[in-house]
Amino acid sequence: MTRPAGPVLRTASPRRRIVDAAVRIAVVAAVVLAVLPLGWLVWTLVSRGIGPILDPGWWTASERYGGAANAIVGTLIQTLLASVVSVPLGIAVAVFLVEYADRRSRLVRITTFMVDVLAGVPSIVAALFVFAVWRTTLDLPRSGFAVALALVLLMVPLVVRSTEEMLKIVPNELREASYALGVPKWKTILQVVLPTAMGGIITGVMLSIARVMGESAPVLILVGSTRAMNINPFDGNQQSLPLMMLQNYNAGPSGYDLVWGAALTLVIVVAIVYLAARLLARRSRIKTERG
Repeated sequence: MTRPAGPVLRTASPRRRIVDAAVRIAVVAAVVLAVLPLGWLVWTLVSRGIGPILDPGWWTASERYGGAANAIVGTLIQTLLASVVSVPLGIAVAVFLVEYADRRSRLVRITTFMVDVLAGVPSIVAALFVFAVWRTTLDLPRSGFAVALALVLLMVPLVVRSTEEMLKIVPNELREASYALGVPKWKTILQVVLPTAMGGIITGVMLSIARVMGESAPVLILVGSTRAMNINPFDGNQQSLPLMMLQNYNAGPSGYDLVWGAALTLVIVVAIVYLAARLLARRSRIKTERG
């Protein structure tokens, strides 16, 4: 009787089975240790914050709550202004670094270094810098627009890094095929490279928006609070969810339930932004595959 061709499969040795089981247990334990605090945090946030947000007065300018709708509008306006500046600027810088720049040039090294520095700058430092320029040097009033400027400093490096990584994974064969057809480089970037990477770019942009939406240092330094609805970020004080949390916390134990309510509201808004990012990325990927 002839033996089958190819290598003969053998049962793993006892030592290997023990090592495999130990590694598997360690990985599962690491997952549990990572998920357990997150689950505890979510449970605490929901259990303590669900009470205020289920009260209709939470969303209106009531005497007890002050109106979370006012804070949500202020947060969205400030984040939208920051996004209008940060997203085009960050994508343009990433396109320059990946598609045009020579990696050995001094300009690329300086740009990369500055992006890395901005990525590590604390929010309080960005807020103080904007305060020094906006209030001390230019003598302009505190406003929601000043907060947006500080958020730009925090958001640009996130957009640059995420977009840069997405552009790098676009196959060079697509670029070369476009060049072979006589398409100029700028049109290749606009019609081939960016659409191919658009799903990842959208996800990175929306996650950076969610990241800066909860920053408290800029709103604490650069704008004042108000109970009135202010949709003009260039004039007067403007409320936001992080500022609402800080105010209620400083009010003492009587305001702690409002802090949890504002925190849960902020998490819900961020979750909606994240889900919107996933839907946009999926739709963009489907269009790219069909195209």
